Amino acid sequence: MKHRDLSEADPEVHKALKNEIERQESESLEMIASENFVPKQVLQAQGSVLTNKYAEGYPGNRYYAGCEHHDRVENLARERACEIFDADHANVQPHSGSQANFAAYFSQLEAGDKILGPVLSHGGHLTHGHGVNFSGDLFNFETYGINDETERFEKEDVMEAAKEHNPDLIVCGYSAYPREIDFEMFRDVADEVGSLLMCDIAHISGLVAAGEHPNPFPQCDIVTTTTHKSIRGARGGMILCKEEFADDVDSAVFPYSQGGPLMHQIAGKAVCLKEAQKSEFKDYAEQIKKNTKALAEGLREEGLKMVSGGTDNHLVLVDLRDEEVSGKEAEEALEEADIVVNKNAVPYDPKPPMVTSGIRIGAPALTTRGMEEEELSEIGEMIGKIVKNPEDEGLKSEIQERVSELLDDFPLYEDSDVEI
Repeated sequence: MKHRDLSEADPEVHKALKNEIERQESESLEMIASENFVPKQVLQAQGSVLTNKYAEGYPGNRYYAGCEHHDRVENLARERACEIFDADHANVQPHSGSQANFAAYFSQLEAGDKILGPVLSHGGHLTHGHGVNFSGDLFNFETYGINDETERFEKEDVMEAAKEHNPDLIVCGYSAYPREIDFEMFRDVADEVGSLLMCDIAHISGLVAAGEHPNPFPQCDIVTTTTHKSIRGARGGMILCKEEFADDVDSAVFPYSQGGPLMHQIAGKAVCLKEAQKSEFKDYAEQIKKNTKALAEGLREEGLKMVSGGTDNHLVLVDLRDEEVSGKEAEEALEEADIVVNKNAVPYDPKPPMVTSGIRIGAPALTTRGMEEEELSEIGEMIGKIVKNPEDEGLKSEIQERVSELLDDFPLYEDSDVEI
């Protein structure tokens, strides 16, 4: 077999990758709350020779020979995850957050069992019981919602729903909730109705790892997360749990829901978890929260309303119901000005999911670039101006110029020297 450089072997794919580096580096401000930029060492691990090997099973108990080095990498990832999150056990094999949630559910439940989860438009995720997803199809999901006055999850509302539905498991953790999660409150509710408690920390895992958000343990029994959002690592999923659930979790991942693990991805997870143990990462997570608050202030300066009035974490959710623009229209207008956010439902949203009455804006990716409060406050003001004037082409051009300056001032991969 002849080994050739990608540029020679497949120039079309090589060109697409080069173009994507250019897009990320210098074409737009990336502000989708679920996205981030990984360091080069994670890219190197993900592109490694570990992709060549089947490693079905777990360290010390593989179905194939020749897994000594794969065992070492997976054990490093598991040990680091347990240390960071104060968990008894970690399974780092899930290919995605959705598959982590699938395995977590089936580790303790059977199809048809009852789960209580958040309303999707109140910050939940498709895997928290939506009818188009396996979760809503295979389990009997009921919901709890955000309080219409405080726009937060309040104990009395969650308790009322739990007592009404008597679930086998309660899910907390969200994809569009700008406030801290009160794990003790959810534990009280779960204990009151005799339910297991699971948390999906996919969005906030980096903040949790750095001590910038409360840890879901020991209140939660099982915790799932992705490894590519605020924790800034390889794309994939992970399950953390108390010791009593470890064997069931492992069996639910392999052999129940997956075959061979993606060992190159697990290497990337191991590297990102090592990064998350460093003091520099704590500084990074602390800066995310500072930047998000500054972003909120910039938005507020332009008269925009935010769900719950602000933020405690890495994102803000802008409520556009008082504006003459939908979430979809705002997303499109901002993209034309080289600012990338996503349309998002707000609680009690009157508009359909593909239109929405809100936009979700996150700070992790720009914080990775090195931007701080001054830049995020200014960007908030720019977003507000575009939302208020979505048809103003002159304004868009003016903001595009400023975006270009910011991207030049805060390079992502220096000199675009990422190897592909």
